[in-house]
Amino acid sequence: MHTDRRSLLLGLAGTALLPQAAFAQDMLAVTATTGMIADAARHIGGDAVKVVALMGAGVDPHSYRQTRSDIVSLLRADLVLWNGLYLEAQMEEFLLRLADRSAVTAIGESIPKDQLLHHADYDARPDPHIWMVPDIWRLAVLSARDAMTAVRPDLAATFDTNTTAYLAQIDTLAVYADNTLSTIPEDRRVLVTAHDAFGYFGRRYGFEVLGIQDISTESEAGLQRIGALVDTLVSRRIEAVFVETSVSDRNIRALIEGAAAQGHTVRIGGELYSDAMGEPGTYEGTYVGMIDHNVTVIARALGADIPATGMTGRLRDIT
Repeated sequence: MHTDRRSLLLGLAGTALLPQAAFAQDMLAVTATTGMIADAARHIGGDAVKVVALMGAGVDPHSYRQTRSDIVSLLRADLVLWNGLYLEAQMEEFLLRLADRSAVTAIGESIPKDQLLHHADYDARPDPHIWMVPDIWRLAVLSARDAMTAVRPDLAATFDTNTTAYLAQIDTLAVYADNTLSTIPEDRRVLVTAHDAFGYFGRRYGFEVLGIQDISTESEAGLQRIGALVDTLVSRRIEAVFVETSVSDRNIRALIEGAAAQGHTVRIGGELYSDAMGEPGTYEGTYVGMIDHNVTVIARALGADIPATGMTGRLRDIT
């Protein structure tokens, strides 16, 4: 963390002790780093919480740095929820320091170690993209519920009831993902994306995942890596690659151009939500909608005959 960030934290520390006019007095004020965590907190808390998400649609959490207004929101919150596992790499030191004086929970740290993936090029840290598989994300949701209950035990019954209803949605989503992705021929289960955010997805659903960049978008994709992937596309006759809403499509388009130069046509199979959900107020701007979209787009692009409107018929036109 830069010195000016530390100074700002210290300078605003007193702000958190002032009356929180921005939040209703009886509501639990939660500040979440990502949209996926904010969505979980809203479902768990219902009308009893006021949730602020620091990162919106299309924002890359790997490179995100807290702004002055973010610091105010973090300091005024009754509870701060973040993913952890080094997802919020540029905010980690700040959040760890904040945890010394405030209620701060990294919900990803609750995932059992035997369920976490590791990557040799990621400084021996776990893969942070735990939301990609509903069966794993439900464990993070339970961690968020427990953190919220610890701060407001008087709302425990409400949180339990709401969490049960939300997990039912997630379980329905898990069944849809299983059933839909199983219809893709095994020899077509190759997922080529801008960065390696789909490791848990690949392990769970039997996909080979090829990311141009490593787990973190902070890593650089070299010409050698792009060249090797072009050769893979051509030799294995892979026809579809995928762009991501929170990552530049520059490298994906370089793959397509490289394959074309070798006489092989590759198309963009669709745009996936990797590190951020869709726009607020849309179905894709919810966790369930985000994963429904990804599963449906991937399945259709790789040969499954399923409706473009997805699990609930609520997806926008993705054709």
